[in-house]
Amino acid sequence: MTEEKNNAKKYCGSKKGAMLAYGVIQLSTSVISAISLAAIALSFCSVKQESKVFNNCVEEIRGSGKSASAAVRFCNGGD
Repeated sequence: MTEEKNNAKKYCGSKKGAMLAYGVIQLSTSVISAISLAAIALSFCSVKQESKVFNNCVEEIRGSGKSASAAVRFCNGGD
């Protein structure tokens, strides 16, 4: 019985390093995923802000009497 416990401890001890490495790798990939998702969320905020500026530009140009297509072309950098 004592030999079985010793063998079990040796067997688990040899796997301990591999399980620790697996846990560290799993944790680090989760952290990287969280950082990536945060970066994507922040980029969506800037896209939202750019769309507000674009819509305001189109409304301002349309207010001066130009058509919608001319306003969009102007706000996109056209003549």
